[in-house]
Amino acid sequence: MSDIKEVAKRANVSPSTVSRVIGGKIPVAVETKNRVLAAIAELNYRPNIIAQGLKGISTKTIGLVIPNVRSLVFPAAIRGIEDIAKKNGYVVVLCNTDEDFEQEKFYIETLRSRLVDGFIFSTARAGAQNIMELETEGFPAVLLLRQLEDCVNAVVLDNFNSAYQAVKYLISRGLRSIGLINGPLELTLYEERFAGYKKAMAEAGLALPEQAIVHGIEGGEDAYLATKDILKTGVKVDAFFATNDPKALGAMRAVKDYGLDVPNDISIMGFDNLDFAPLLDPPLTTVAQPFYEMGAKACQRLISIIEEKKNEKPQIDILAAKVIVRGSVI
Repeated sequence: MSDIKEVAKRANVSPSTVSRVIGGKIPVAVETKNRVLAAIAELNYRPNIIAQGLKGISTKTIGLVIPNVRSLVFPAAIRGIEDIAKKNGYVVVLCNTDEDFEQEKFYIETLRSRLVDGFIFSTARAGAQNIMELETEGFPAVLLLRQLEDCVNAVVLDNFNSAYQAVKYLISRGLRSIGLINGPLELTLYEERFAGYKKAMAEAGLALPEQAIVHGIEGGEDAYLATKDILKTGVKVDAFFATNDPKALGAMRAVKDYGLDVPNDISIMGFDNLDFAPLLDPPLTTVAQPFYEMGAKACQRLISIIEEKKNEKPQIDILAAKVIVRGSVI
């Protein structure tokens, strides 16, 4: 027996478009609708009438889609989500995409076919068609940590001001040549942290040390190699601002392996305040993100959307962070 994916492939559309044609409640272009109906007839597809009849009935299930289950930024956020979900009688299904659009699409289609009530995504990035399709259909979804401008509900950090305050603190310690170890600029959060860094430097009248600024760094090992490359150029660096704690750890290792001292030769500032930060030698000065609160707020927001059944203007909740001073900055 044919399934909805085969119909979608035959009609050259997404499974969600087939669902819209079958449901008949969301308008679909006439030409597209005709292709879908022709594919249904050719494949003798019969929709699951039981599932169709259950539409609109809550299953008290939330899909949580994250990019990397090994990332240490997620445990506290997941706990916040689960605590709020449990309090409201919901269960959470965790899905890991490894930043793969096709894997994300698979999870969306699979969980929707099982009548999940809504999604929390931490995978949003440029070209997030899968998420935007849900928004177009009015299907409940909230973004966590990342956002897509103002077009989808989101709970995020004030990344710009957080980075600005971090670099201002470094400058207040008499540090002038401050390098940057940053993530991919295609993610809004890293673009905003870069902007906060630049503002703090500009306000202090400090030139950007272009040779000591790198973007697109994915993790600690990349940061280690990038920092070693910077040090090999001989450019003067008083401090490195790493835009997450694993990058800061990588930078710290590189500085030490180069025969320099942290913080007496080069200070290191991180971003996240992960559990390992106070355990490093020296303990890491960093920016603390309220991960638990962000997860809890995202889940509460999604449940409100699910239960109120209102298609209101997307709301962006922006939370503040603070600098945690430890021993890695002079």
